[in-house]
Amino acid sequence: MKNRKEKPSKKNTLFSKFNWIYTVSNRFARVDRKGRSAVTSILATLGICFGVMTLITVISIMNGFQMNFIDAIMEVSSYHLRVTEVPEQKQKEFVELCTDNKGILSVTSFYEAQTLMTDETGKESAAMVRAIDPAVYQNDAGFNKEVQLVAGSFDLSHPDSIVLGYTLARQLRVGIGETVNFLVLSGGNDVTLLSQDRTFVITGLFKTGYSDINSSYCFISQEAGEKYFGKDAQKIYGIKLKNSQEDARVTAALQKNAPYAQVQSWRDYNKTFFGALRIEKNMLLLLVALIFVVVGINIYNGMRRLVYERRGEIAIFSAIGAENKDIKAIFIVRGFTTGAIGAFFGVILGLLLSVNTGFMFNAAARLMYWLQYAVTAIFNRANLVYIQENSSYAVYANIPARIFFREVVMIALFGIASPLLASWVASKNVLKMTVAEVLHHE
Repeated sequence: MKNRKEKPSKKNTLFSKFNWIYTVSNRFARVDRKGRSAVTSILATLGICFGVMTLITVISIMNGFQMNFIDAIMEVSSYHLRVTEVPEQKQKEFVELCTDNKGILSVTSFYEAQTLMTDETGKESAAMVRAIDPAVYQNDAGFNKEVQLVAGSFDLSHPDSIVLGYTLARQLRVGIGETVNFLVLSGGNDVTLLSQDRTFVITGLFKTGYSDINSSYCFISQEAGEKYFGKDAQKIYGIKLKNSQEDARVTAALQKNAPYAQVQSWRDYNKTFFGALRIEKNMLLLLVALIFVVVGINIYNGMRRLVYERRGEIAIFSAIGAENKDIKAIFIVRGFTTGAIGAFFGVILGLLLSVNTGFMFNAAARLMYWLQYAVTAIFNRANLVYIQENSSYAVYANIPARIFFREVVMIALFGIASPLLASWVASKNVLKMTVAEVLHHE
């Protein structure tokens, strides 16, 4: 009985084909190290590298800049969810419902009103008054982190104590131990509109990462809120989630189990402001991403030249039976390799710069100072006394960069996709050439 030849498995065939494509592509790259294609390839790789590095660094700094605002707003002002219209007889049940929800980190009740605040001399400033539980500052880690005391303490143990934003205090020209009065106060029908008797003693001044909170917010105790805001004052529940991105799911669960409550997400409460930040970030991404477009065009032109230069080899491959799609894959693999190498080193450099932004900005400030000093010393020594470091660099150096893994992966993939697409488009010319045409020109 004759032994039948075993057919190679599909897996082995695919592996052999890929190995052949990769070997030929790598061979082309080694042969072209001294030609024009080599220069184009090196510049393309550097372009992808610096493009990825720049985009990661810029986005990380932008994230840090924006998250200073967002964290302060969600931890101090809006919370992740704001719940109103909870009937008094249902309040205990609602708090228990929130406690049992695994997605909820904490729930805090407070009152809120607007006021026209005056100091002892009659100087006025509009403010938002929030009446909270005095224990919130110790029990709420997020609130404690964002509310940084610049003077005094967050002491609301006395009914007539108040803690002011430091910008608001500066506008009123008041400090620790001095008094302020709620001259005009919003509230229910039983609240006197104008009064000189709503006097509070300042026990602390605070600041956050958001200037509007510093210039308009103040905190008093819930006991004082119930006293001055009137019987019709609405109790608001501020809910913080373990994951702020799960607000839709938690909102649906609360509305299902507590249909009487009005739930508002942080996305809706700050819709205009957060929308403006999103547009700003997207526009920045678009502008910086133009680097990849330029690099992609250069790769396309370089790959077309490479295809033309390799027309003899392409004809030989075609003559010995190589399929057009396999020949095309040789150049696509070349583009993928260029993008992958550039993206890899770009990610490393981008992450290194992002975690050392303070050092980089301080170094840039010193470099610019000495360059300016040297130029002035050469051309106009009389003005040397006016040379100073640019203070804006110090501001940038204090912005903590925020690196989000998903954004880094997206930028790296975009850096790989740009040369890959350019190579795929350029390699279409391979299919238009025949063996006879190539040999005729040879």
